[in-house]
Amino acid sequence: MAGARRARQETQREIAEFLSIGPVQVAELDLGDGGPVLRPGPGSAPVTSGAVFLLVRRAGRPVGTLLGEVPGGADPTEVLAALAREVPGGATPGPLPAPPSAAVVVATRERADQLARALDSLLAQDHPDFEIVVVDNAPLTQETRELVERKYGERVRYVREPVPGLASAHNRGLAAVRAEVVAFTDDDVVADPRWLTELTAPFTADPRLGCATGLILPARLGTPAQVLLESHGGFAKGFTPRTYDPRRPPADEPLFPFTAGRFGSGANMAFRTEVLRAVGGFDPATGAGTRARGGDDLYGFVRVLAQGHGLRYTPSALVWHHHRETWRDLETQAYGYGAGLTAYLTAILVNRPALLPAFLARVPGGLAHARALTAVRAAGARAADAPAAGGAGPAAGAPGGHDSRTHPWPRRLARLQLRGMLYGPVGYLRARRALHTVGQEAG
Repeated sequence: MAGARRARQETQREIAEFLSIGPVQVAELDLGDGGPVLRPGPGSAPVTSGAVFLLVRRAGRPVGTLLGEVPGGADPTEVLAALAREVPGGATPGPLPAPPSAAVVVATRERADQLARALDSLLAQDHPDFEIVVVDNAPLTQETRELVERKYGERVRYVREPVPGLASAHNRGLAAVRAEVVAFTDDDVVADPRWLTELTAPFTADPRLGCATGLILPARLGTPAQVLLESHGGFAKGFTPRTYDPRRPPADEPLFPFTAGRFGSGANMAFRTEVLRAVGGFDPATGAGTRARGGDDLYGFVRVLAQGHGLRYTPSALVWHHHRETWRDLETQAYGYGAGLTAYLTAILVNRPALLPAFLARVPGGLAHARALTAVRAAGARAADAPAAGGAGPAAGAPGGHDSRTHPWPRRLARLQLRGMLYGPVGYLRARRALHTVGQEAG
């Protein structure tokens, strides 16, 4: 009883701290040869004084992010350009090969306004040969169909998937496309104009490549939930390109390839079409909209890697994501992440039991790595709580520090994620049973 009361008091304190988080502006600054050019993020107002989450580009290429503070009366471009010049530029990449033909699949359900924003950005892509397929997942109304037919005509194909669940929707899109590479994104993103070219060109350069992922940054940081999520790392995986090759497992990934969450996220991923079809697509008992709550993207990554194909992370392939907006959203998201993690692992082992020995052999090293990482994060959290010197530059644990991920996550959300992990295998089995029931009814 006393323990439950303490937990409630702690949650109330965490929510009070959460509500004190102020909004952060989102912008991008290009350090081109003609001088710095500052632009607001997608859907954002021009930059004024205050905190700014800044994407730094060099000649158009994303190279890093930072959190800056523009003093009142100062020129935002001058202040942010001075900070941006401290961000390492990295090696200049060579010219991209011609990208293969591509299809973009966008699964959606009753979010026509958001979908329209995403489709507008997708139709502005500079890729020379691509199609867009919208999959309307278990729709309740005709709103999505009417939007696609009225506003986008023959430029966007509409298909309907009656079985609820993101994986079922993605599989429906996979069956509909004709291109060499199929890319997937969500209806709550704005795609950078070079997103599709940057995401798919690696498939031309590497015939063994089966999958590619890209960078996801916040479109807005206007609510405490959005700021907190991005402070915890958001969906970004850093600004260093990396190829994961199952023939040469990475030394820093003891559970490889089962640490699929490190490779990328479903809002920004692409597969060689024939490879994804050969592994059976996504498990329809995983993903949002099912009892499993998530994990369909992670399942796809591991299945492709387990077949011997490589995965390429390409930070130049950028989409801006509209994060969840409320504390309740974060609670739902934390539980869903935990459930999706163990659900996808259950799905992998159910569908590919031959992988069980490899998984068990990696568990001891993975646990040791996790303990070490927890100690580092705890030390980082203590450092983040200490007063920072200065205050105009990048802040530890604040939005922008994606490679450090030191900002402490509220214990309430951590507990929900753990509960989700305990529920995930049960949720996956219930989702399989529900699909079996649907199949019997359809038969």
